[in-house]
Amino acid sequence: MFVNVAVPLAIPGTLTYSVPPELRSRAVAGARVVVPIKGRQTVGIIVAAGRPAPSMTARPVISVAEGEPVLDEPLLRLAEWVGQHYAAAPGPVLRAMLPGALFSTRPPGSRAPELTERVYALAGETLTLLERERRFRRSPRRRQAYEALEQLSGRASAGSLRQAGISPEALRSLVREGLAEVQIERRERDPFAAVATTPVPGKPTADQLAALGQLESLGAGEAALLFGVTGSGKTLVYLEYLRRLVDRGRSVIVLVPEIGLTPQTVARFRGVFGDQVAVLHSRLSEGERYDAWTALREGRKRVAVGARSAVFAAVPSLGAIVLDEEHDSSYKQADPAPRYHARLVALRRAKLSGATVVLGSATPSLETWAAASNEAIRLIRLPRRVSEKALPAVQVVDLREAPVTGGPVAWSEDLDQALRGALARGEQAMLLLNRRGFSMFLQCPSCGAVTECPNCSVALTYHRSPPGLRCHHCDHRAPVPGTCAGCGEPVQKFRGAGTQQVEAFVSERFPEARIARMDVDAASGKWDHHRILDDVARGRVDVLVGTQMIAKGLDFPNVTLVGVVDADVALNLPDFRAAERTFQLLTQVAGRTGRGSRQGRVIVQTRQPSHPAIALAARHDAEGFAKAEYAERRDPPYPPHSHLANVVLSGTAERQVEQAAVKLAGWLEALFKARPASRADLLGPAPCPIGKIRGRFRWHCLLRARDAAKLTRLVGYVASHAPPLGSVRLVIDRDPVALL
Repeated sequence: MFVNVAVPLAIPGTLTYSVPPELRSRAVAGARVVVPIKGRQTVGIIVAAGRPAPSMTARPVISVAEGEPVLDEPLLRLAEWVGQHYAAAPGPVLRAMLPGALFSTRPPGSRAPELTERVYALAGETLTLLERERRFRRSPRRRQAYEALEQLSGRASAGSLRQAGISPEALRSLVREGLAEVQIERRERDPFAAVATTPVPGKPTADQLAALGQLESLGAGEAALLFGVTGSGKTLVYLEYLRRLVDRGRSVIVLVPEIGLTPQTVARFRGVFGDQVAVLHSRLSEGERYDAWTALREGRKRVAVGARSAVFAAVPSLGAIVLDEEHDSSYKQADPAPRYHARLVALRRAKLSGATVVLGSATPSLETWAAASNEAIRLIRLPRRVSEKALPAVQVVDLREAPVTGGPVAWSEDLDQALRGALARGEQAMLLLNRRGFSMFLQCPSCGAVTECPNCSVALTYHRSPPGLRCHHCDHRAPVPGTCAGCGEPVQKFRGAGTQQVEAFVSERFPEARIARMDVDAASGKWDHHRILDDVARGRVDVLVGTQMIAKGLDFPNVTLVGVVDADVALNLPDFRAAERTFQLLTQVAGRTGRGSRQGRVIVQTRQPSHPAIALAARHDAEGFAKAEYAERRDPPYPPHSHLANVVLSGTAERQVEQAAVKLAGWLEALFKARPASRADLLGPAPCPIGKIRGRFRWHCLLRARDAAKLTRLVGYVASHAPPLGSVRLVIDRDPVALL
């Protein structure tokens, strides 16, 4: 018997192994195995069993995990599709789908009394004394370990004994001498168990009931866009639809774009589903992720909530996948491979599993809007806010003409007076600036030189806390120089405000206000998001300053003012999605206000008030923007009129990367000439807009085709047959969300 095994290594395909007779009953597709490779043992996944004998002698499988396979047939087929669509090797695909603990080199199902410094997520190790009377003449450490265990009533965890100063070798010695035995115990960890639940929402409105009826009529494998204005109650619709599925014995997956939204979402879903909810996201420990995955796989929990990787949750009897804020770019995996998009994966998984997909947004991605317009997916509308509350009034302030206060932050008198009034009334406000740090760059006023990162072709950002210059791509850090490196001028100027500077500016201008900041720097810890948002919810914060983190999914009834300090931050980036992202960000952050009993107000500061992304966001006109942008992308054709693959080449020698890019482009042109059916538009080669990141120079070739299947075949061929490029690395980013 032979099996094909995918191992979590950077090899292009699977490996074939023979299966000893005593292991054949467990050697099925989806099972974990330990196999030999390159002089060591590695955990892999059987992707196909009963394969024909290979031409070369196959090495035998060492062991097979007991119990059910970790991947069922639909998930194995999904893994195959992900590998083909995104030109990714099977090993990394399966590594992305499963918790890291499953790839431990400890033999699956092992009960060996192994005591190591590593804390395995698979089990806790407990030592129990076997003998109460024994003399120790030669080993003081063994005596110390024995006496420590005896003082703990003869039973203790290996971790607690190590914390007491007992070495792993001393513990192993007790086991070898027959003085103690090791028992393996499962200890399920739920870091969200203490998160307070949110009460079940009230009765659905007529609009929500109509939306529920349409969702209930979806067939297996079908999808719908739940298109509702901000505050229209999409969450209640999700909850009620999923509750009905769970009541019928189905499992469901709920994806949120920001980890910061997870505690709030968990609280809402636990209010309905109780302990049926399990959480999956990257900030959890390896053990916490494994425990949540196991509870879902075994059917002990039926509701998976998490960020993009939760789309792979191994739930039985999948009923539906919900993507809240489906337009968000964080649903796209950047590195490492597979560079998948959770929305596309969800749609494919639903078809393979007979489930449904609900894509929710007030500002749908253009791809989703086009699919709904073409009736490829169903369009379900929630046109009004709950309780008929009005959408907030949006005032656009032209910074070129409006009176502004002096200082480093663009701060109009309109925004100043609005914030002062909100604070005087005991209301809360949010201030958005989608730039981290204190100042965007340091510039010499004499020669104009800007201090740049030595590893990346970007300016270093000044951070006040902790003080110094920092690169937001490679995290290079440097002190603020005393003089200009170019001309020696001692006086240098900080330019361009970031969230830290806005926080400081508002603190000085409104000393009585309680201010919090939420960005990557302020919310880097596991529970920082939850702590900050909980303070806002409890009224301990008057003004929340933040990046795009504060723009989506948050519901604070006392927030009556939203101020966008600079709406132009990303509007002119060299990327075809720049306008779409700006519109979505403005519309979403505007929706954070006016959700309580008081009317909301939004002030958007810009130097381009007539730009469609800003003018249509001020009118809350998502359909108008979608139609205008759809027409704009028709010629030249960009998504949704075409499909893209960005082929990025990088290396440490700039000239070598350029030559490799030219060589690859020539190879592609020769391929298209030899095989006209494979032809796609080739844009480039050209330097990437950010020409160097982490010390690697970057060029790219953009492939564009109207036929998705043709592009899939092409990128697969490029991945496996591209000409040798020396030390230059080639990365294929299928369906990129950004081209920077």
